[in-house]
Amino acid sequence: MSIIGYARVSSIGQSLDIQMDKLNHYGCEKVFSEKLTGTTADRPELKTCLEYLREGDILVITKIDRLARSTYHLTKIVNELNEKGVDFVVIDQSIDTTTPTGKLTFNILASIAEFETEIRKERQLEGIEKAKQKGVKFGAKAKLTADQIEEMRKDRQTGMLIKDLQAKYQLSKASVYRLLNL
Repeated sequence: MSIIGYARVSSIGQSLDIQMDKLNHYGCEKVFSEKLTGTTADRPELKTCLEYLREGDILVITKIDRLARSTYHLTKIVNELNEKGVDFVVIDQSIDTTTPTGKLTFNILASIAEFETEIRKERQLEGIEKAKQKGVKFGAKAKLTADQIEEMRKDRQTGMLIKDLQAKYQLSKASVYRLLNL
């Protein structure tokens, strides 16, 4: 039997230190960690961790949302653990899925975590919509002024090559073509 930890933060700038301290204090012999958003399905360290686990092992995480962001994904992972005979512990929420109470608590908290993620998305979309109504522009900023675009078109009409336009205006080939409407 091995106690295996998994830690994740959402971005490169965030620190894994707090999670690592908790997992080491719990007694994890090995910890898989990564700095990737939980909303992506492509998390190589999680995949490696799940493949590493064997019957009788315990997977330990600090919070449910470190493992998955949707109830579906979380339930899928826990079902996979159950099939392998692997126990599951969530330190901060005091969950141990080997007990009926732990299973109930797990399912309730998984639903709440998904609900919070959806609320956060709604707030973000509302904020973006308000900003748009106030005139905030999203996406790439214009790299050239209208005058520069007109000058670039004239350069092209006089025979200047696309690669030369790229160099002169410091644009990608796709941007040159898009601005020339070719």
